[in-house]
Amino acid sequence: MADTKREIERKFEFTPSDGDLLRLPDLTRVPGITDIVDKGVVHLDAVYYDTPDLRLDADSLTLRRRTGGADAGWHLKFPVTAGIRDEIRAPLSDRLPPALAALLRSRVRDGELLPVVRLLSSRDVRHLLADDHTLLAELSIDTVRAEGLRDGASSTTWTEIEVELADGIDDESILDGVEKRLRKAGIRPSTSSSKVARALRETAPKPRRTAKDAKNTGPAEGTAGAHVLGYLRAQRDAIIALDPAVRRELPDSVHQMRVATRRLRSAFKSYSKVVDRAATDPVGEELKWLAAELGVDRDQEVLTERLRTRIDALPRTLLLGPVRGRLRIWTVARRTGSRRRTVAVLDGKRYLALLGTLDTLLAAPPLLPAAERPVADVLPRAVLKDYDRLAGRVHTALGLAPGHERDLALHEARKAAKRARYAAEAAAPALGKPAGKFAKRMKAVQNVLGDHQDSVVARDALRTLAAQAHAAGESAFTWGLLYGQEEATAERRERELPEVWARASAPKLRERLTAP
Repeated sequence: MADTKREIERKFEFTPSDGDLLRLPDLTRVPGITDIVDKGVVHLDAVYYDTPDLRLDADSLTLRRRTGGADAGWHLKFPVTAGIRDEIRAPLSDRLPPALAALLRSRVRDGELLPVVRLLSSRDVRHLLADDHTLLAELSIDTVRAEGLRDGASSTTWTEIEVELADGIDDESILDGVEKRLRKAGIRPSTSSSKVARALRETAPKPRRTAKDAKNTGPAEGTAGAHVLGYLRAQRDAIIALDPAVRRELPDSVHQMRVATRRLRSAFKSYSKVVDRAATDPVGEELKWLAAELGVDRDQEVLTERLRTRIDALPRTLLLGPVRGRLRIWTVARRTGSRRRTVAVLDGKRYLALLGTLDTLLAAPPLLPAAERPVADVLPRAVLKDYDRLAGRVHTALGLAPGHERDLALHEARKAAKRARYAAEAAAPALGKPAGKFAKRMKAVQNVLGDHQDSVVARDALRTLAAQAHAAGESAFTWGLLYGQEEATAERRERELPEVWARASAPKLRERLTAP
């Protein structure tokens, strides 16, 4: 069984000329630290694993099997922000535990993990305590010998200091104070993010070509092809990086992974003058499938929260019958097995095949002649083409009488607004403020149309809930009342749309987007 620990630490390095390294500065002068306790020396033996092309190292992940010390076992570390990592631990065993292997599947896939470097460390540990003897942080002086395990690799040694906040302590001012004292003593922050990163660099048999290096090939800088490919690769990378987050059930991870699939699929369509749709359309269909699978749980979560908010806003006198209980039963019935289904999708051959196809496509992209042209010649036209597509759908929807056909037309307009927004957001780094402002206008349209569509979905659910309540002998009054509220919301959004659309379609904004 794996468990997770949040690491908040700073690393510092010594040089061989520092003959008095073990004489640390007086850290009791750091605010909050009143005592330092020597905990002795422990000897650690860790073997680090990676793919032959070092995919984990390319994404700043580390996987090790370590013996010695109080936390012997398998450790998998994911970067969170600078100096902060999530360490997922599993008991010591001969083989990589399945729970950790699953978290690496989006990167390793059908490949293999091999031992790439061994670190033998002598760790001199000190505890930094508060005046009530609370452990604030652990400081360790590590004398490290790194032995490369790949053919032709060498070995190296170094000494470094690690200062890590204790469990339950998240006050980084302690680390700031320690760093200030160490810097004054001539001890500098490490230039490597981790020991294994340094070890791989210094024991490498030859200059390494990592997974990230492979992303830096393609059209010349400043061309439409270079920009679009950079965006496509970023969305592919987001899907891969979010896979373990979804498996760990981290907040908003499913939603963000779904957004990345949609952005990728949308870009294939928006920038079809750059990347050939004959090659991307089949991939787009697989991305559509993945987004739909990820949306099963997410859509239900959003709908339930919408209905719960509506119920909470009602006076108690208008809650007739076991309304909250009925909603809970309905929700549980619809969500049963959705978590297992999501994980099964991520473990399935179809998903892994999609990741492989994306890698192949982006390694040798089917570029069209427009890919060699400057971004200013290609990107604005692509964005405005999506805008014109949206304009046609909005015009069609507003020309229909209220009812089912208009609801369908507004939903199609919503999807077009999202595509226009994504296209503008993708172009914004190259086109600057006009594209960013354009994207915000498209998002405003999308929000109005999105709330309208959510109301349509909510009304379908409320009809079902009312029918279930009636069949169980409960009052359906509250469900009918909520239905009326959602109907009013939809009507209000329909009235707002012309004004929001008028702001979004401002001619000057269009002119600025296409200005040389």
